Amino acid sequence: MTRTWKDALGAAIPAPLAEEIDLFERQMDLRKAGKMDEKVFAEARLRRGAYGQRYDNGHRHDGKAQRNLAFPTNRMKGPGTYWDAPGMIRIKIPYGGVTARQMEVMGELAEEYADSILHITTRQDIQLHFLHIDDTPDLMRRLGAVGITTREACGNAVRNVTGCPLAGVCKTESFDTTPHTEALFKFLLGHKDAQDFGRKMKISFSGCEDEACALARMHDIGLVARVQNGKRGFQYFVGGGLGAVPHQAPVLYEFLPEEELLPISQCVCRLFGRFGEKKNRSKARIKFLVAKLGIDEFRRLVEEERKILPHDERWTSYLKELKKEEETPLLDPAELNGQARPEGFDLWYRTNVAAQRQAGYAVVKITCPLGDLTTRQSFALADIAREFVGETMGMRLTVDQNIVLRYVPGAKLVDLYRKLVAADLGGAGADTIVDVTSCPGTDTCKLGISASRGLAGELRTRLAAKAWEMDEAIRGLRIKVSGCFNSCGQHHVADIGFYGVSRTRNGYAVPHFQMILGGQWDHNAGSYGLPQVAIPAKRIPEAIDRLTGFYLERKEAGEKFQDFIKRVGKKEIKALVVDLTEVPAYEEAPEMYVDWGDAREYTIGDIGIGECAGELVETVDFGVAEGERLVFEAQVALDEGRAAEALEHAHKAMLIAAKALVYVKNIDITDDQAQIRSEFIDRLVTPRIFWDEFVGGKYADYFLDALDNPVDASDVQAVHRRVEEASLFIEASYSTKTKLTASKAEAEA
Repeated sequence: MTRTWKDALGAAIPAPLAEEIDLFERQMDLRKAGKMDEKVFAEARLRRGAYGQRYDNGHRHDGKAQRNLAFPTNRMKGPGTYWDAPGMIRIKIPYGGVTARQMEVMGELAEEYADSILHITTRQDIQLHFLHIDDTPDLMRRLGAVGITTREACGNAVRNVTGCPLAGVCKTESFDTTPHTEALFKFLLGHKDAQDFGRKMKISFSGCEDEACALARMHDIGLVARVQNGKRGFQYFVGGGLGAVPHQAPVLYEFLPEEELLPISQCVCRLFGRFGEKKNRSKARIKFLVAKLGIDEFRRLVEEERKILPHDERWTSYLKELKKEEETPLLDPAELNGQARPEGFDLWYRTNVAAQRQAGYAVVKITCPLGDLTTRQSFALADIAREFVGETMGMRLTVDQNIVLRYVPGAKLVDLYRKLVAADLGGAGADTIVDVTSCPGTDTCKLGISASRGLAGELRTRLAAKAWEMDEAIRGLRIKVSGCFNSCGQHHVADIGFYGVSRTRNGYAVPHFQMILGGQWDHNAGSYGLPQVAIPAKRIPEAIDRLTGFYLERKEAGEKFQDFIKRVGKKEIKALVVDLTEVPAYEEAPEMYVDWGDAREYTIGDIGIGECAGELVETVDFGVAEGERLVFEAQVALDEGRAAEALEHAHKAMLIAAKALVYVKNIDITDDQAQIRSEFIDRLVTPRIFWDEFVGGKYADYFLDALDNPVDASDVQAVHRRVEEASLFIEASYSTKTKLTASKAEAEA
């Protein structure tokens, strides 16, 4: 009897994982037969890492044809459900640690089932795009045979547990957190206490407090290694998160002994499942629960839960094996010394190589523009890893969408560089302004508003051409781009961040990006930036040139970019770029109406504005624009320490914009707050006009929450969030205004 690859893999896949994949395949059959509800199947699909994606006639939205369109044409039926259009699979890679064989297998799968691209995410995952759901069970089995799972890579579960890619080799870490990261990942994967969440949970481990590491303070659970009186443990943060409105995580425990890491995390999951919001998804992250209860009350509940938690041997069993799991280098240490260096090596060495804690070894960062690896590169990288660092160790994905090789002997760096160059992986500029991070944006994400990858690619090309002529202060800045309000590109913690928005100018939709300044990448995401001004997509490069030039011209000796932004204030920043916000008529500059990397006219829907609605458009335009102005004033006030004033402006901004939108439906609306609230709900929220297809009424909730749940001006973090919410409400108001005026014009035509 001939054995197939499926038979060969059957024995290699752990029995529980094999059973889960078999179950998912049966669920697929039930759904196809109409015997399983679509909503129920959707959650099952997401928990297996299978997403729907944006799809447009076999092309990526950055204008590049797919290099290998594996999705058969007889399956293509255009945009629609996961069944009749290509999808995406997300592969969980805890702490980014990947073996040579795993990299090779993922490359094979990308080539056979997807578009020959492995995409590295900002959570150290790998995503494969443009594949069909019918192929996912076989794909999952082949991943399982090499120790990788897609389970709970998506859905309302504990997502990939991220960790510092330098754990174990960093010079400033308290200790190597790799075993703890691995243990918590395995412990919570499929755990019964982590299955009843209203939304997802994200966890990260950092080895030290002052570096970026794994950005602990922006996570649902963030853990920073500490040693106290000779004992290892963690500073334990809970309730952080980026998303549309970022929350900085408060400290649950200043020092939690390592043996309490797993049980306390289990308690946090139990409380989140029990008390977290379930109905309103916009309020269902743990950050809202912690903010609602307060960290002291949340801590009390955790400690009460800990007292009744049934004992589990796994809490501490892994600690007995810590020494056995230490990495053993493939090659002996050796210094670089005076070897002949090929062209480009010195520049690459300057930006992409760092000495690690172990003498004679270096960490090498491999830059992957836009987080993409081709299948050819993945195969080459697997071979390179085997030669220089070994089959099973030394290669890790990073949260800035790159790859690091660890334990590379200094004497082997020249040979390594030559092989990386041959694989088109020898680019310099890691951790510089050239190394722009981006989410998928309108390429494949259904939530994308503007082309984040297109902009990031353009910026990378322009900045790389002049990076080595830049002042060091500019070269060290970080740029991050998201395609929408959600911070998948981590724009809130960048020196210069952008997220995609849309504006209607001269009767056309125009792609824009909101500029975020003042975020802090180091100190584990020490602070978040705030929006400054929305700028047309095609003028973002000029805005960056002006901003960086302004910084060089006006900064004080040794002044960091974040400190500079705070000192000069939003008014000066806005004045610097305000002329760039103007959009010429379509006939004068048609290129302004096209997004980066896309040859088509930009649109977020077939929306047009007729002349018969002229007076009405003026009224609603004025109201929403006034709301935007007030949000800006709120940001300035917050910047200058006037929290109460910032709160007042944010509240008024939302009220004015809401009234302007209601006016379209009821011209007799007054300034009475209760009436505005009632009319807003009845005329805009209930009929789902002020509504987003993917996030529902989240942005409306920001306005209603501001009316119903006033915050204390002395709570600066709460005021910061309220101002951020007001900004997002205004962005949603612009979209709603466009829909309202278009439908009104059509009705009156």
